Amino acid sequence: MGNSVLQKLIDNGPVMRTVSLPRGRQSLHTMPTSTGYEIRENATYDWDGRKRGQTPFTVLQHTIGGAGNLRYENRQLRVKEGETLLVLVPHNHRYWLEDGDRWEFFWISMNGEEALRIHRSILAVTGPILKLQPQTIEHLADCSLRLITGAETPGFASAIAYEAAMALYDDVFGSHPVFSEEYRTMQHVIDYIMANLERPLPVEDLARVAGLSRAHFSRMFAANEGLPPAEFVLEKRLKRAVTLLTKTANMPVKEVAIRSGFEDANYFSKVFRRVYGTNPTEFRTTGMYASVGRQG
Repeated sequence: MGNSVLQKLIDNGPVMRTVSLPRGRQSLHTMPTSTGYEIRENATYDWDGRKRGQTPFTVLQHTIGGAGNLRYENRQLRVKEGETLLVLVPHNHRYWLEDGDRWEFFWISMNGEEALRIHRSILAVTGPILKLQPQTIEHLADCSLRLITGAETPGFASAIAYEAAMALYDDVFGSHPVFSEEYRTMQHVIDYIMANLERPLPVEDLARVAGLSRAHFSRMFAANEGLPPAEFVLEKRLKRAVTLLTKTANMPVKEVAIRSGFEDANYFSKVFRRVYGTNPTEFRTTGMYASVGRQG
């Protein structure tokens, strides 16, 4: 590796840095949560993707030496030297070491809507084990090292995490025109959804926007975004409603419902209560949006 950035990361020694966004700050679309370089040599290293909480995040972990075990859904895999692990949490997976094994790696964990979207798109076409180009590994190591040694502000940390996500995107999609076309198609549909949330958005119409059959579109969308199209639309409508409730104190709840794509205010209140545990009026008056904003 010579004078490579990866070698500098290794020479820096085993280290972990946790990156946290101050409470109450606006959520960022891509934000690192932790990064570091480690050498593990016993069975105490064991992560279960179903037991790491319900707040979504991703783990990108490159194997420098040795190997680790991965159970991904119903498959048993081995993550070997030169391979990169990519997983989302929460999810049905586990990666761990057996006694006597050795695993040397660096990793970057991140959250935020854009990080999750990009990584879901990659997982949909590659699965959880990637074989990245040497220059991509160098780029990711550089991002990790900069997060470890600097990135004192949330904006700077977010920019580095986004850079890492884009380096991964370029490696996977840049040389695969079919994959890239699928990603652009889904992005086109998402842009259409966000521009038309207040209008009816049946799955049939979204499939037409994508230029695909309903069945193929629904499968592709769920694989890329982690949700069926109708659930994705509902989630975005509720997030818009939360924004309107918190930013426009004088807007009637009925108008909030309409602007968020709910023609029936009673149905809006029912769905809102199911998700947030309270109705829109109480949500606005009790200030519950503060905790919702921190969770996002």
